[in-house]
Amino acid sequence: MSVLTFDHPSNLKLVLAIVLCLCLSCDARFKGFRRFGGPPEERQQAGAAAEVQEYWFTQKLDHFNGADTRVWKQRYYMNESFYRPGGPVLLMIGGEGPANPAWMQYGTWLTYAQKLGALCLLLEHRFYGKSHPTEDLSLANLRYLSSRQALADLAHFRSEMTEKRGLAGKWAVLGGSYPGSLAAWFRLKYPHLATAAVATSAPIHATVNFPEYLEVVWRSLASYSPQCPLLVKKASDTLNHMLKNPKTYSNITKDFQLCSPLQISSLMDSAHFLESLAGNFMDVVQYNQDNRAFEGVVGTNITIKVLCDVMADASLGGVYDRYAAVARLALRTFSQRCLDPQYSSFLHDISDTSWNGTGPTTGRQWVYQTCTEFGFYQSTDSPNQPFTGFPLPYHLQQCMDIFNVSAEAVGVCAQGTNEYYGGYGIKASRIVFPNGSIDPWHALGVTQDISEDMPAVFIEGTAHCANMYPARAEDLPQLALARDHVFLLLRQWLKE
Repeated sequence: MSVLTFDHPSNLKLVLAIVLCLCLSCDARFKGFRRFGGPPEERQQAGAAAEVQEYWFTQKLDHFNGADTRVWKQRYYMNESFYRPGGPVLLMIGGEGPANPAWMQYGTWLTYAQKLGALCLLLEHRFYGKSHPTEDLSLANLRYLSSRQALADLAHFRSEMTEKRGLAGKWAVLGGSYPGSLAAWFRLKYPHLATAAVATSAPIHATVNFPEYLEVVWRSLASYSPQCPLLVKKASDTLNHMLKNPKTYSNITKDFQLCSPLQISSLMDSAHFLESLAGNFMDVVQYNQDNRAFEGVVGTNITIKVLCDVMADASLGGVYDRYAAVARLALRTFSQRCLDPQYSSFLHDISDTSWNGTGPTTGRQWVYQTCTEFGFYQSTDSPNQPFTGFPLPYHLQQCMDIFNVSAEAVGVCAQGTNEYYGGYGIKASRIVFPNGSIDPWHALGVTQDISEDMPAVFIEGTAHCANMYPARAEDLPQLALARDHVFLLLRQWLKE
């Protein structure tokens, strides 16, 4: 059976503006975290999401140790406005960031719920947002952070909510990005608790080295202009060469608006700086045209087109100058005064183990999960990508520096994840896998049908989790068709 692909008309330009993550992604030092954000936090109008009530669920700390009786409070949200008694339950899975109450007011799934008469629930992932299972984020406590514990959270939540609320309808789980993976894995591991799953933009194959991410970035930039990735590569190579000459550091400090004079004392310093700048392109490609157009969201018009037009503007100078112009544009867009390029600063912040510290602690949690479960390191180890200077050893050294996890251990953990869930060989049923062709994460997702009841929906011209966001008149027609197709599958499966 061939994959259902939604193509865009050849004369249709990709001109929709994107809305970049305006919360955790503001700090360019945490590229690795924000590039796997799934549907991220949005900045709401005052009061837009404040009216959504928080609920709390008593959850077990360790589901796999019966002798451990410790419990904690897990946050969740609920929307009953469309629910008809006996109707199905749609459970949206939280991911590596705070659960966003805006999902209880906006999003494609609410359209589905209205048609199905469904109850909508959103469960926040343990160790993220306000769901604090432990007193801090020390390494000893992070051992309770894993996808397996998160799935067990979902299972216990589902069982208890069904009993306490007398829910007779079938359950479907939904998620985007890492939560999309969790949706597929929940249907795999707990088929008696979920009838169907929508696994949007879900990487289901763990891999330590993921240079394919940057290969898709090349192709996505080239989809607008074949010269664009060539110009980016030339600029990145030029900067990398300049970093070998300390006499250039003062100019680089000024040109890239750095917070302090540039210092390169190790390969980790140069790699971190180069990755931070590459992230300006990686983020835009990942979220290009994803339609995070929630009501009241403050947006930005940085798209692939904008970046490529800057890189092609000879009036700005050579490719190095244009690359610096992109970096300054990113700083202005997110109201940042300067860019801190130092690896030591990253280590300082990511090592903060408090819940209320100054560092963006959700970055610490997600880096821990990559080191102990997934890998997913977007390295420059392929010749078919536009950047240079941050190979796999740079990423693996972070696991050692932060968590004392060796490169060998990272490999063992990723292999164990695939052995547990199946990777590309996942064997389940009633899971749909929507992916966008622009999104680099589709390289680790399902883009060809696995079976008749595990179909792929490949959407040309769209990016990360685009089908989850509210529909607009400006949407690409293939995006609208994909949303409708996912609904028809969901409705069919919930009736079976």
